[in-house]
Amino acid sequence: MKKVGIIMGSDSDLPILKKTAATLRSLGIEYETHVFSAHRTPAEARDFAVSARENGFGVIICAAGMAAHLAGAIAANTTLPVIGIPCKSANLDGLDALLATVMMPSGIPVATVAIDGGVNAALLSAQILALSDEALAKKLDEKRRKDAEGVLEKDRGIAQRIEE
Repeated sequence: MKKVGIIMGSDSDLPILKKTAATLRSLGIEYETHVFSAHRTPAEARDFAVSARENGFGVIICAAGMAAHLAGAIAANTTLPVIGIPCKSANLDGLDALLATVMMPSGIPVATVAIDGGVNAALLSAQILALSDEALAKKLDEKRRKDAEGVLEKDRGIAQRIEE
């Protein structure tokens, strides 16, 4: 199975990406993490993106806040799927990062999840990898089944709880 690259623009994004990594681990997906900045370490970010396919990656997840150019910078240097996670910041509560991540020019796509959406980024990367991995597809089906059962279990108990 291909592995997932997890790149954060700053180690302040680590709490979000811990959830990403935990989700990937729960599905048995190998990953590698790095801190690269589109602005402060552009050569290292580019080198990672250019060599990602030959280094066994199938998807790259990029998390960044504020200007959030990391996902776009990575996507500009690879044809692998890139998933952007816009991160909250003190100034505009993540809206700046969301717009910077989602508004890519034609020809350089970046799939974008919700602000601080690390779990969904992991799940989307798993779905991409599952296109060519039936065992992973079954794990995703099982996760969905368990998630649905958890909601139905809450439904069974809600009538009593609302009366408390």
